[in-house]
Amino acid sequence: MDGIDKEVGIGPRSLTRPISPPRKRQKTDNERHARPDPLLKNEQGSTESGPASETASEPDVDSGSRGAEQARSKMPSPAIFSSPFRLTHIRDLGEEDNVDTLSLNDIIGDPLIAECWDFNYLHDIEFLLDALDQDVRDLVRVHVVHGFWKKDDPNRILLQDDAEKHKNVVLHTAFLPEIFGTHHSKMLVLLRHDDTAQVVIHTANMIPKDWTNMTNRIWLSPRLPLLQSQDPANGCEYESLTEGTGVKFKVDLLNYLKAYDDKRVVCRDLVTNLEKYDFSSIRGTLIASVPGRHDFTDLSTSAWGWAAIRRALRSVPLQVGKSEVVVQVSSIATLGPTDTWLQRTLFDSMCRGKAAVVTPRPQFKIMFPTADEIRRSLDGYGSGGSIHTKIQSSQQAKQLIYQKHLLCHWANDSPHGKDLDQNVSILDAGRNRAAPHIKTYIRYGANSIDWALLSSANLSKQAWGDATGAGGQTRISSWEIGVLVWPELFAKDALMTAVVKRDTPSTETTNPGLGRPVVGLRSPYSMPVQRYGQGEAPWVATLSYPEPDWAGNTW
Repeated sequence: MDGIDKEVGIGPRSLTRPISPPRKRQKTDNERHARPDPLLKNEQGSTESGPASETASEPDVDSGSRGAEQARSKMPSPAIFSSPFRLTHIRDLGEEDNVDTLSLNDIIGDPLIAECWDFNYLHDIEFLLDALDQDVRDLVRVHVVHGFWKKDDPNRILLQDDAEKHKNVVLHTAFLPEIFGTHHSKMLVLLRHDDTAQVVIHTANMIPKDWTNMTNRIWLSPRLPLLQSQDPANGCEYESLTEGTGVKFKVDLLNYLKAYDDKRVVCRDLVTNLEKYDFSSIRGTLIASVPGRHDFTDLSTSAWGWAAIRRALRSVPLQVGKSEVVVQVSSIATLGPTDTWLQRTLFDSMCRGKAAVVTPRPQFKIMFPTADEIRRSLDGYGSGGSIHTKIQSSQQAKQLIYQKHLLCHWANDSPHGKDLDQNVSILDAGRNRAAPHIKTYIRYGANSIDWALLSSANLSKQAWGDATGAGGQTRISSWEIGVLVWPELFAKDALMTAVVKRDTPSTETTNPGLGRPVVGLRSPYSMPVQRYGQGEAPWVATLSYPEPDWAGNTW
């Protein structure tokens, strides 16, 4: 059925089957269910962010097809790229579930780091410093950018007290014009003694809890060298910049950082430093949000919020046929009693793309855990304090009604969820019990993943921006940041496919006879996704739950 089964909980086959043509012998249903998908066979791969080692795949032929086997053996192996998005290490999971994962120390523990800019919502300064190389933790110039502007805010007071203990720590307060806005961006910018820089965009607060047993995601730029000649963006009109290139990424990032200086000096020195570096090795588009009112029709500068992804997706090729978009978040705000903003502002923006023919509107799913999933998570109810939605008011109850058919579990093993198709192999990502603080948006069809977005942005008007008002303006309340990737950025005619429990696709992912490059995308959740069952509701941190979690605690 064009790659998408109509049964509940089953997604396009691109996430649950190899891209190579099927074997000549048809497998039985039992064989198909019992044998893991060769696309996601758990074997070690390269952990580098660039192309993995290219090795020839074992020919997938019947014993009598010797001629075909010889022909295939002479064909070059396709290029294989490891996942541009990584997962954080989970303390209470085994090594087999932590292959290719990263701790905070892995990211900032290099003694060559000279300066660290930490943009986030919540900060623990001691935790941040402890992740630095211990020989230089008091020498690295640390800048902490936060949004606690009220002088009597306990979070601000705690940050000030902790910062005063360290001469190398400087605090910066981001301007927030909207009362319900937050400084929610999660980014590290690292300047190094070897004259390189690195940008790290992720989904974790800078506190121990988020880096221990919560699922989070990371994008790391390559180490960026100093420019050897004039910046290629100099003298270019913004509209001429190519989506997905490092040149445009740099312009958008600098525009984002310059926005912090609108009311007070925050990032001026960082902008001056980053202007010196060559971003050309980056593959991806920056999707960020800046508080304020913005004209989404202005093509002469960076777009923010839903307008940013709407504009970027116009350059992203789409497959012909049916597709799905999974919106996986850790917070769902109050969006209104009708689904107008959700469908006509946010989802419409995510339907855009570059297609040879008109493609049908994708089917949308919202992934959010239930109370049962929180109870069974590694931290039990303790993880629920980081995951938010509300259903108590009449408006929120109406919102739940129109969202109910979209809701899916984080873990696809819920005893109360809709049944999964027994003929489809379950692909275990190893994160069912690691509650999600991650936010990820992905569109996929029958043959490949079309695009994927890692972002700090949850499902809210504050993060993505309100609907267009008079004069074509949209209002954004919060600071957010993310990275959008798609297969064409890595190689012409590339396919992007989900991998679990490692970052690199196996050499069996694609048939050598096809010769198409393959980009892995590390999936944080198991597949196929499972819809909510009758009577199930999302976890609500402001409600009471008398049923004990696995550790015997109640909420």
